[in-house]
Amino acid sequence: MRVALFATCVNDAVHPSTAIATVKLLERLGVSVDFPAAQTCCGQPQFNTGYRRETEPLVRRTARAFEGYDHVVAPSGSCVAMVRDNYPRIGRKARSEGRGSALSDAADSLAPRTYELTEFLVDVLGVTDVGAYFPHTVTYHPSCHGLRVLGLGERPRRLLRAVKGLELVELPGAEECCGFGGTFAVKNPAVSTAMGADKIRRSLSTGAEVLCGADNSCLLHIDGMLRRRDAPQRTLHIAEILASTEEEPLT
Repeated sequence: MRVALFATCVNDAVHPSTAIATVKLLERLGVSVDFPAAQTCCGQPQFNTGYRRETEPLVRRTARAFEGYDHVVAPSGSCVAMVRDNYPRIGRKARSEGRGSALSDAADSLAPRTYELTEFLVDVLGVTDVGAYFPHTVTYHPSCHGLRVLGLGERPRRLLRAVKGLELVELPGAEECCGFGGTFAVKNPAVSTAMGADKIRRSLSTGAEVLCGADNSCLLHIDGMLRRRDAPQRTLHIAEILASTEEEPLT
């Protein structure tokens, strides 16, 4: 099995510890992981802002970077949703405009091989107990792309429930958006802030020490609001929790 890490821009630039934790976790489970250096942005910001044609070179580049791998794994539901849901659409649109099938073929080849981390663990590796240890109270925020586009469902929670020492507390209104939405937060800051305020109010009501999720972009938004209020809660990507063990606990 040839597996490639799709680190994503946010993780590479702001949260490299999440990408490191993903590799550490997969290798502990016996998976050999490569990091194709040619990978770059998947094009989600451009596409979400309406620049479909400008996204096409990034589709081609990403498909080339991960060519030949059995599976491509990313600790980001939004970027995986971009590849799986939008890449084929972009390819089909280019073909319908009479610009050939090369882009569509590349997208269709990459999309079914690309997995969000928790679905790769549960669906491909067939594990829920990854040998993790994290003695803290945790609540889980399901980001919109993972929830609505990928249909991650209970996979993240099943993994969290199997972590030794972890107490999982349900988040009220968990399925409501945190307000980030990528470029939405830039275009509509007042609405984004109001949605974020609702999310952290509910998160703090759980009394959990940690709010975790599977998308650092959403966690970045939530964490910023928590820090502005000096709230006694921190955010953490699920990969970092799952990578933590009794022998090497997350500090």
